[in-house]
Amino acid sequence: MAFARLGIRLAIAAAVAAAACVVFSGAAQGQAVAEAAAANSVSAGVTAKPLQLPTIPTAIPAVAAGAAASSAHGGSPHLIASSGPPPQETNVREFQSRAGKDAGKVLLRATPVEANIWVNGKIVGKTPLLLVLAPGKYEVEMRGAKGQTGSSTVALLPHETREVVLQLHQLYPGRVTAQR
Repeated sequence: MAFARLGIRLAIAAAVAAAACVVFSGAAQGQAVAEAAAANSVSAGVTAKPLQLPTIPTAIPAVAAGAAASSAHGGSPHLIASSGPPPQETNVREFQSRAGKDAGKVLLRATPVEANIWVNGKIVGKTPLLLVLAPGKYEVEMRGAKGQTGSSTVALLPHETREVVLQLHQLYPGRVTAQR
């Protein structure tokens, strides 16, 4: 209670001093005096609480296990880099493992020459590419570097070797002309 009265008295004294400074001197000096007096009077009766920072969890989820290795080497923990082979290689190996003894071969080419190839929605590489596949029907899609696309359905028989050449078409026109 005594500290509260002392704080009120200091605040009144600071206000009187600030008013006197404003009346007798420039406004800038009065402002500085008022701020200093208010800072001193408020801090006289108040104790400051220590700042508490949030704790950061140290457990690494199983999904981000690959990220731990990259963050330990200076990479971002938010970008998970795969330590295995690229998806193209994995998908080609998967198709080849299912091929069996009756496997057929498909040579995939495109015009223009270089395009990415998807077989049944899975990326398998770039043209030209020789794939060993099990007999059956496959959806082949190719996409060129400049947005060209082409697709075809390939039916492969046992022990058959086929060449598939797709003509890629522009999705959007390369040149636009205006008529008057």
